[in-house]
Amino acid sequence: MNDVVGQMIARHHPDTPAAHVRALREVLQELALLGLWRSKFYEHAAFYGGTALRVLHGLDRFSEDLDFSLLAPNPGFALARYMAALETELRAFGFDVRAHQKSGATRRTAIHSAFLKTNTLRELVSIKTPDTITRTIHRDQVLTIKIEVDTDPPPAFETDVRYLLSPIPFAVRVYALPDLFAGKMHALLCRRWKTRVKGRDWYDLVWFAAHHPTLHLAHLEARMVQSGHWPRDRALTATEWRTLMDRAIDTLNLDQARADVLPFVPDPDALTLWSRAFFHDVTRRIVLV
Repeated sequence: MNDVVGQMIARHHPDTPAAHVRALREVLQELALLGLWRSKFYEHAAFYGGTALRVLHGLDRFSEDLDFSLLAPNPGFALARYMAALETELRAFGFDVRAHQKSGATRRTAIHSAFLKTNTLRELVSIKTPDTITRTIHRDQVLTIKIEVDTDPPPAFETDVRYLLSPIPFAVRVYALPDLFAGKMHALLCRRWKTRVKGRDWYDLVWFAAHHPTLHLAHLEARMVQSGHWPRDRALTATEWRTLMDRAIDTLNLDQARADVLPFVPDPDALTLWSRAFFHDVTRRIVLV
């Protein structure tokens, strides 16, 4: 086992089969970010979404995917060359990972998708996970990390550079926090997930309000215009945004929201106060810029 990988796994203090699998996934995510840095991916794209919040800003819930946005629209963007770099990076750390890319972006969303896949049990054995853990993992269980790149990003956003120190020091370009918040707000207001509620969006709303309450309204408007949820010829005002939030809260299925996020949070008690009154109070703490 690579000693650095062992240290990265140990940092998560896994004590159950699920925790070991989650730690393995998180280490693979961080190594993927390193591989993208080596391949100069961040000269063209920025990290955003829930995993960006967890890895770079300390969000305390688990997030599964790696989401990126190009810095400027580029319909000819080629994700394949970066996937080859990711395979090389992960193999250098001893992981037997295969990269698989979808055929291209969809016409509707301009999202390029790819996947990193490996055998969960084989990797846990290779990093000397205790037998009491590995014998509970099915031999054919596949660990998959989804990577998405938006090749037609909405405008009016800024980026920052954040630094990670493990397994070596490297830099990640990421959306600025007010724009990360705008992206999360867009998901909360506009995401259509069949009949289910994505409680993870509401959990992140609370985290933003508590830690980084500034929301970039112009970027939210740009996202809503692009997705067809706001007219192009009318500015999104603070009053109209608050009306949209009040409506979303008043129609929220709280039980579904809790059930969705529960497997991803370390402390279920964090969901105890969830109510319409609670979310209305949280919304009043948001600062629009």
